[in-house]
Amino acid sequence: MSHRLQRLVLTTGIVWGLMIHTARAQEGQTPTPIQNISQSSVPNAQLQIQVTGVKVNPTDKGVEVILQTSQGEQLQITNRSAENNFIADIPNAQLRLLSGNAFTFSSQNPVEGITEIKVTNFDANTIRVTVTGKTGLPTVELFDTDEGLILGFIPAATAMQNPTPPTAPLPLPRGGEGEGLEEPSAQQDEPIELVVTGEQDTYTVIDATTATRTNTPLRDIPQSIQVVPEQVLQDQKVIRLDEAVRNVSGVVPDGSFANTRDGFNIRGFSGFFRNILQDGFGITNVGGFNETANLERVEVLKGPASVLYGNLEPGGVINLVTKKPLFEPFYSAEVEIGNYSFYRGALDISDPLNPDKTLRYRLNTVYQNSGSFRDFDQRIQRTFITPVVSWQIGKQTDLTLGFSYLNDERPFDRGLIAIGNGVADIPYHRLLGEPDDVIRLEEVNANYQLEHRFNENWKLRNAFRFLSTDTFDYRAEPVILDEETGELQRNFRSNDDIAKRYGMQTDLTGKFKTGFVEHTLLFGVDLSRTTFEGTQKRLPAGLTPSINIFNPVYNQIPRPNLSELTNVVRDNNNSTNLLGIFLQDQMALTNNLKLVVGGRFDIVDQESKNNLSNTTSNQYDEAFTPRVGMVYQPIQEISLYASYSQSFQPNFATRFDGSFLEPERGQQYEVGIRGEFLNSKLVTNIAAYEITKSNVATTDLANPGFSVAVGEQRSRGIEFDVAGEILPGWNIIASYAYTDAKVTKSNAGLEGNRLSNVPYNAASLWTTYEIQTGNLQGLGFGVGVFFVGEREGDLENTFQVPSYVRTDASIFFRTDNWRAALNFKNLFDVQYIRTTDSFRSAIIPGEPFTVIGTVAVEF
Repeated sequence: MSHRLQRLVLTTGIVWGLMIHTARAQEGQTPTPIQNISQSSVPNAQLQIQVTGVKVNPTDKGVEVILQTSQGEQLQITNRSAENNFIADIPNAQLRLLSGNAFTFSSQNPVEGITEIKVTNFDANTIRVTVTGKTGLPTVELFDTDEGLILGFIPAATAMQNPTPPTAPLPLPRGGEGEGLEEPSAQQDEPIELVVTGEQDTYTVIDATTATRTNTPLRDIPQSIQVVPEQVLQDQKVIRLDEAVRNVSGVVPDGSFANTRDGFNIRGFSGFFRNILQDGFGITNVGGFNETANLERVEVLKGPASVLYGNLEPGGVINLVTKKPLFEPFYSAEVEIGNYSFYRGALDISDPLNPDKTLRYRLNTVYQNSGSFRDFDQRIQRTFITPVVSWQIGKQTDLTLGFSYLNDERPFDRGLIAIGNGVADIPYHRLLGEPDDVIRLEEVNANYQLEHRFNENWKLRNAFRFLSTDTFDYRAEPVILDEETGELQRNFRSNDDIAKRYGMQTDLTGKFKTGFVEHTLLFGVDLSRTTFEGTQKRLPAGLTPSINIFNPVYNQIPRPNLSELTNVVRDNNNSTNLLGIFLQDQMALTNNLKLVVGGRFDIVDQESKNNLSNTTSNQYDEAFTPRVGMVYQPIQEISLYASYSQSFQPNFATRFDGSFLEPERGQQYEVGIRGEFLNSKLVTNIAAYEITKSNVATTDLANPGFSVAVGEQRSRGIEFDVAGEILPGWNIIASYAYTDAKVTKSNAGLEGNRLSNVPYNAASLWTTYEIQTGNLQGLGFGVGVFFVGEREGDLENTFQVPSYVRTDASIFFRTDNWRAALNFKNLFDVQYIRTTDSFRSAIIPGEPFTVIGTVAVEF
């Protein structure tokens, strides 16, 4: 803090020191109001505090507003109240809601006697809290808890009926001599120091946008959604997305196109790369691994999400929420070094571009160069850069511009192969292709988001994203294995593909009231166009040398030139145009009973041109997908919910007459219990569900080679997730899932088969402890155990993948502006299978024991 402000505070003589209180740290207790007054140093006004959440809870006397801060820093309050409006400015803070709306929070008529609560960024350096009383100025009490700063408000009428509250509040400037507040003069600017002593709550996220595309607390959402926050990504040293989502129940790795892309199975259903979103936009399905260095958090919405995002598999979606520009200068550099010649460096820079901080930027860059435990000559080389600029055009309008570029080169690796009903007994490092098999990716992403707030209740958001991916691979593809001799036939082949996606989203969100029912209405229109063009060329049959999987000999012939791959088996141009219109209403019937109703109408127009046969196929689908759910909260900490939702996905199989099958449809029934304990520091979720996917393509028995839409698949399961802080410094994130996913109808003899890559049981546990005081303060330890049960390797259930238990550990040290860590992955060097591509010659082994050392500095 500047000497000028220090003199001002000392001159006024109003410096309030707050004692540390933990009264509300135990479930069911009422927070103790701040009463002790002492003189202390004034906080540094240049250190901007981020308030990451705002909660409004009714109390027996009125309502409380919780300003959640994860920094544990000092806050100031300047009282500017006038007439019926309690107004408090916090000049060294900014509202950075994790739900995505960084600038404002409002609640209409939360309790009788209070007409509005509004928390907003008044300017680039100040949060303003405004509470409007119906008949007069509300009385305020201040409380200090581990969760943050709590402002308890008593409506004017209630305060008159009970002039002596049960507990004595902390008086604000110009306050009365007794409990409560007199009406202050709006001319007074008397700062008070409030020392908020709450611990960091970095493993818990209590709101997200993926489930409703609005700012909704997770406790009010009637569907299972889990969040992996940035602190978990840092503590586990997450480099690939599958390392993040393994912390979430019901999510396992799935087909990865030879370990070159992110692919996931959610609640038993494979997304084929299409169940991944970035900031709410779908990602083209030919991309590589998603970068994790620029992620703020990962949100996993389980169950059908078509009502908000269109044509998707019914298992769920993974939304990658990227980092945004900050209001204060931030500079971070990180270097990572590990075995297998692993080197990775990252920069994260953010700074305002003008004095009033309405124009800000952020830049994330990554470079990685590493080898592999597999016997490749190729190395992984990866370069990523993403600049983002945010412009606060006015108090009501914001514009964010983003761009990213990714260049990635790595081995193309089909992995191991099956023999009999299991995995071949060969070393896990052995290649069955050639050492110089390779895949290259170049990706460009440009986007913007424009948001305008008409008033406290209505806002309009428009966003656009362009994504282009160019991929090329060249490899010796395993084809047919002689299981008696171990001789594996192969074929040199190459794919060369370009995909482009143009997407636009427009949402109108409004809050209003009809009678006693409060509404949050969302109306939106989505437009997208995706184009894909590509070829696959192969070396003519019989020219590629085979290899013996037990005694391989590589490079038996020089790799053929691309011009020698004269057998063209694919040359196509595809396009998909999508229009989606949706409407959603979130209704608060009472303070503890919420109803969500939504529906979406989609039109999908697809065209596929086969340049080899010079033929064109068209597909036109229309679909309506609803969702309805209810949440009941018998007590503040518990939410009971039930929901029904549907999904749809175009079907690419054809009938005997050449027409496409009707779209696949999914429907889910789900019930669950969500709990938020220890002042929402510890969050739990238990869910039970049943998903049925119908219109699945299966063999037309009357016309072999064609399909009919009579297939059906069903998944039933129970899931449990827990995340948060158990005690100061002790964090945990854990999960368990039981998933029974099988074919229930089929013409191809598959009825009763389990779906591939889906274990009956899977569980995870990761916990860290950081020493809080003393000479070793900042030293921490982490340990994690990850279990995946036995899985079927393909839909025909011809082979099984064994279960495994993998153990990770870490040791780290954090001080003022730097941190160092050692992360040990697969600590006991267990051999395990990460996933399969759902056929016998594509079994992806997991990495053996790996150690990564990290040094990072922030300034």
